[in-house]
Amino acid sequence: MIGPAPIGRPRCPRCRRPTSACYCAHLPTLTTRTRVVILQHPRERTVAIGTARMASLCLAGSSLYVGIDWSTHAGLAAALGDPARPPILLYPGPGARDILREPPAGPVTLIAVDGTWSQAKTVVRDNPILRTLPRYAFVAPEASQYRIRSEPDDAYCSTIEALMHVLGALEGEPARFRAMLAPFRAMVDTQLARQATEPNPRRKAPRPPRRPGDRLPTAIALRWDDLVCVAAEANAWPYRDAAEHRPDHRPDELIAWVAYRPATGERVVALAAPTGPLSPSAPFHAELDAEAIVTAPPRAALLAAHAALARPGDLICAWGHHSPRLFLDAGGDLPTPTLDLRAAAQHALHRKVGTLEDFAATLGPAPRAVGPGRAGRRAALLGQVVTAWRDDLLR
Repeated sequence: MIGPAPIGRPRCPRCRRPTSACYCAHLPTLTTRTRVVILQHPRERTVAIGTARMASLCLAGSSLYVGIDWSTHAGLAAALGDPARPPILLYPGPGARDILREPPAGPVTLIAVDGTWSQAKTVVRDNPILRTLPRYAFVAPEASQYRIRSEPDDAYCSTIEALMHVLGALEGEPARFRAMLAPFRAMVDTQLARQATEPNPRRKAPRPPRRPGDRLPTAIALRWDDLVCVAAEANAWPYRDAAEHRPDHRPDELIAWVAYRPATGERVVALAAPTGPLSPSAPFHAELDAEAIVTAPPRAALLAAHAALARPGDLICAWGHHSPRLFLDAGGDLPTPTLDLRAAAQHALHRKVGTLEDFAATLGPAPRAVGPGRAGRRAALLGQVVTAWRDDLLR
């Protein structure tokens, strides 16, 4: 005898989640000058913890379409043809501009592709109407709160988080769009609570071991032309016995700067005379002649030399934060966030990696310095690291 068909869990018709996991009470209603169009890969539509629909419910006037081939889609065609709001594509890669630092002027139509990295790449590649749009991308300024779904890279985030960051920049109101996190957090908390109380939680099969290259920052390959490796030296006085050894309690100040763009070989090599006495140990540590340091041009010339190399959308790469901090403290301007290659190496290998010189030695013979002194040598080593990582990512 065949019994009655099982009855599924009741679902909310709006968010389409089970009523016990409905997040609608947390949804804000946000109006935007930006026209938002989300193109969702069909496989993402059935992912219970996806965020594309959640984002569309937060944004009044937004559109969510599902598909792969967009060549004849009337809704997308209408959005792309809006003369008052020209279209842009949120998608990383060569030529993409940093939307957080250089948001386009005026209202736009923002096209976002929702899917895994592989799915999104396929959709953009196979649709000329998307492939030819102006591209914008960004590096997430904070860690993702997507605690129930593993991201392939620390710089990745969910669709709703991406739209929160981007619309905050486009509309000039980042605080207002943080309201989009309320339903997202509610969904994550509900899912985590359920996992903790389930009597027989489903267990995932163990994953095969991952190559260290699988954990490298993908921005190395995706934004190769934007990478600028930097190394700096400071006029630093010993911290002990400050009154005796550190005149006027002077902070560390920038005296040497090397910025190197591996994609083209362009570089800036500059010294700056200190504004106070030169620490006796500074020339030794910087591997520079003391006379060359004290007779160097003023700091403004160093900053101007870097500005001539800089381009919108540069991604600054350093070993730790000391070099970028010295430059910023000197009054320089650098795009943020920077890429800490030491932290990236530790993340990839799950261990401490030692000094830059020690780590680079594991990659091959030391390259020729790109400038004088330790900064010139270390900038070349940074270039060696990012080149090796790029090759690994592109395999």
